[in-house]
Amino acid sequence: MTFLDSSTWEGRVFSGSGEWISGSGEVYDAVEPATGKPLGRVGSATPADVDRAVERAVRAQREWAARPYSDRAAVLRRAARLFEEHQREIETWLMRESGAIRPFAALQVTSGGAEECHEAAALAGAPYGELLRSGQQRLSFARRVPVGVVGVIAPFNVPIILAMRAVAPALALGNAVVLKPDPRTAISGGVVFARIFEEAGLPPGLLHVLPGGADVGAAVVEHPRIPVIAFTGSTRAGRAIGVAAAQHLKRVHLELGGNSALVIMDDVDLDKAASVGAWGSFVHAGQICMASSRHLVHASVADDYTVLLAQHADALPVGDPTTEQVALGPVIDAGQRDTVHRIVTESVGAGARLAAGGTYEELFYRPTVLSDVPLTAPAYAQEIFGPVAPVVTFQDLDEAADLAAGTEYGLSLGILTRDVMKGLALAERIPSGLVHINDQTVNDETLIPFGGVGDSGTGARHGGAAANLDAFTEQQWVTVRGELPHYPF
Repeated sequence: MTFLDSSTWEGRVFSGSGEWISGSGEVYDAVEPATGKPLGRVGSATPADVDRAVERAVRAQREWAARPYSDRAAVLRRAARLFEEHQREIETWLMRESGAIRPFAALQVTSGGAEECHEAAALAGAPYGELLRSGQQRLSFARRVPVGVVGVIAPFNVPIILAMRAVAPALALGNAVVLKPDPRTAISGGVVFARIFEEAGLPPGLLHVLPGGADVGAAVVEHPRIPVIAFTGSTRAGRAIGVAAAQHLKRVHLELGGNSALVIMDDVDLDKAASVGAWGSFVHAGQICMASSRHLVHASVADDYTVLLAQHADALPVGDPTTEQVALGPVIDAGQRDTVHRIVTESVGAGARLAAGGTYEELFYRPTVLSDVPLTAPAYAQEIFGPVAPVVTFQDLDEAADLAAGTEYGLSLGILTRDVMKGLALAERIPSGLVHINDQTVNDETLIPFGGVGDSGTGARHGGAAANLDAFTEQQWVTVRGELPHYPF
């Protein structure tokens, strides 16, 4: 029997460690995008399942928070080892269910799985308060206490990293978690977590994995016993979640979409720059929030850069990552493919020139390069979430700054130049949560504070001890006196 053997989870949801139960929603087929074939039967939840999960999570969380931090750390360390032991099997599920090529799947398992758990294990023993001065004869300090139950709503595109960066630190800090994975990646983004923590010895009731639709997500957001929501997804959905959570006075951590600029100066090595730009736009078929969505290129080198970028695009093999050596797998489903193609065709209709790609077979979309893109074209103004690289020219640094900053989004920024000080000065003029001088926009590490500004989210709410403490604990002021004080009443 394999670690993810379907006899364990097929047709069920995970409600607490060691308990696979029938969800009250429909059972549906998990589908492989590359072939259209079913991968297994997945159980789905309803709002009633959320209510039951939260009731149990509240009870379990109290005991979990009271246990020694070393107990929590031990569970996270065992979870990390399980990711490492079962890496190949988990990678294969990621490839089949999300369309990832193996190197990208491996990154998710090692960085998003094992490393997140190792860092969370260390977080369990990190300092959790500070002594405060007081004008009175008393001990005064602030300490961090768990929020209780954390709701995590994760997307399809990078399901392990984008869920585990909330699940692992939340558990390490003494919370329980209700996780709603995207139904399209309910195995690699849901079953994997349940099996890992089941085998790692997480006590019952602390992790609930409930795949489902928007109604399940809404139930998580609106439940009165879930005070913190960690959501990764589209800006449109994030706005709705922010509004709903505000009505319940909840804390919400939103990591949303992007329309990130890659600025190419006139002093760069164009061969290397085109390689960097191709990776930023085409990795994982462009289905990454940090993707290099707008290539802003100095007018004096734009034609040569576009030719080189198109050559890279034409040379990249696209196909089934489980049977071929490919650079790009499929996009997630027909709806996503059709959105990408609409953006490309409408942009060409608006005046953009198709330099490469623009075609597809089934769910395999060719890497696409658009030049002479009008600023009003959808490929420039909208988040594409597909393998498309729009190229726009600028004449000087002022115009580059205006173009890069001229978006509601503010997730990631890349600047390619031999003059790094000039690059840093330019970056200061462009609102962005992440900045990479001489690299493309798709970068992430377990230890770094991650998040965007504007329509890209609510700032750095993930990664690093400080961000995780802010995200998943409350600050509590405590004073202690040796004797009862005297009051004039």
